[in-house]
Amino acid sequence: MQFKILGPMEIVTGERSSFSVNASKTSQVLALLLVQCPENVGVDTIIAELWGEKPPRSAVTTLQTYIYHARRMLTREMVDGNRNIVVTRPPGYGVQVHPDDIDVNVFVQSVRRGRELLEKGHPQQAVDYLNAGLALWRGPAFAGLVVGEVLGARVAHLDELRIQAVGLRITAERSLGRHLELVPQLRSLVSAHPLNESFHAHLIEVLFESGRRAEALQAYQDLRRILDRELGVEPTIEMQRLQLAVLQGESSSARRYPAVA
Repeated sequence: MQFKILGPMEIVTGERSSFSVNASKTSQVLALLLVQCPENVGVDTIIAELWGEKPPRSAVTTLQTYIYHARRMLTREMVDGNRNIVVTRPPGYGVQVHPDDIDVNVFVQSVRRGRELLEKGHPQQAVDYLNAGLALWRGPAFAGLVVGEVLGARVAHLDELRIQAVGLRITAERSLGRHLELVPQLRSLVSAHPLNESFHAHLIEVLFESGRRAEALQAYQDLRRILDRELGVEPTIEMQRLQLAVLQGESSSARRYPAVA
């Protein structure tokens, strides 16, 4: 059984069998247990996720009902219905599954391995791992579920890690000399993340390295206008140095402005 939460929550029970999980409190509890696997989740944390700072008096009893329904749902869908996946581990609950059966864990491991390979000077292998991890995303994490404070923090963390993975992949592909192929991707990234200066830096450098200095300078001016309009600030010193390097026709390097700030 595999659990997918990097997108609409889905549980795969066989090679061709899967089912989507509806937006309910039961699904919310299960998502929290899965994203924390292999760690346990305390009752207080689950209650905070479900009801925030104003839980009902019956919160503990109601939570036990959600746990019961989660167990029933999983048992009903399992090929081997004798194994209990949601287990009680005082002072809370956990899931008894292999961490690699949850896409979040596989994604995190892929990013970690990709980073290590890049640092060791193996960019193509790094690209392969990072692409495999990023391919697990099928939409926003926990899409379609009600997300409370605890899961909301996890969503923010995963979104940030996804951006970092993209930045690492760009750095690896640049070291392989794939400048022209990166330009369309980087234009889309700066459009989707206009305040992320590292993506702008990559775009400027890739344009310059492709012999398109005028476009690189225009990309810097675009960033400057965005920052002034949105935040009322100038680009960082690193970005200003990058602009000067392009003006002087100097070869720049991604090492001056890391993919992951």
